[in-house]
Amino acid sequence: MARQATVERKTKETQIKLTLNLDGSGENTISTGIGFFDHMLTLFSRHSLIDLTIAASGDLEVDYHHTVEDIGICLGKALAEALGDKKGITRFGNASLPMDEVLANVAIDLSGRPYLVFNAEFTDQKVGDYDTALTVEFFQAVATHAGANLHVNVAYGDNAHHINEAIFKAFALALSAGASPRAGVKGIPSTKGSL
Repeated sequence: MARQATVERKTKETQIKLTLNLDGSGENTISTGIGFFDHMLTLFSRHSLIDLTIAASGDLEVDYHHTVEDIGICLGKALAEALGDKKGITRFGNASLPMDEVLANVAIDLSGRPYLVFNAEFTDQKVGDYDTALTVEFFQAVATHAGANLHVNVAYGDNAHHINEAIFKAFALALSAGASPRAGVKGIPSTKGSL
């Protein structure tokens, strides 16, 4: 069964089309109009091995908030759709990732119960023209719409670019692990019988 999904979202603030394939090789075509965010989504795709296509336009003249949050909504919905009933998946993923002076850890449970814990302090409010406060908004939207319990913890780090990059790469590895099939898992990985 193909673990793929396409989600479109059109509002007065944004127009987004997002397609993903959980069983890809990390191929991607990403255009959000936000250079640094494109960079983060590109490395997320590459390191998760999730094929990802995003075409987004938004009211960037206002600020980047609507576009970043709405892409998070679309990514979360696409993940939920592609995972389907979650039969045979590992469900849990955890990754610690060093990026120069930064150490980030991301843990995920694809439980169907959305919750975000986000412990990261950004040393700068901006990376280029990207507002670092938007990173938590993005992950809140992903967790909510994917139905994921997501914990993001940065132990230490000084450079805001490196902090963001470590988070997105650790998220890629944790999600890849949780969404991967696990040998021996028959049916849904829960004692409840559903996720």
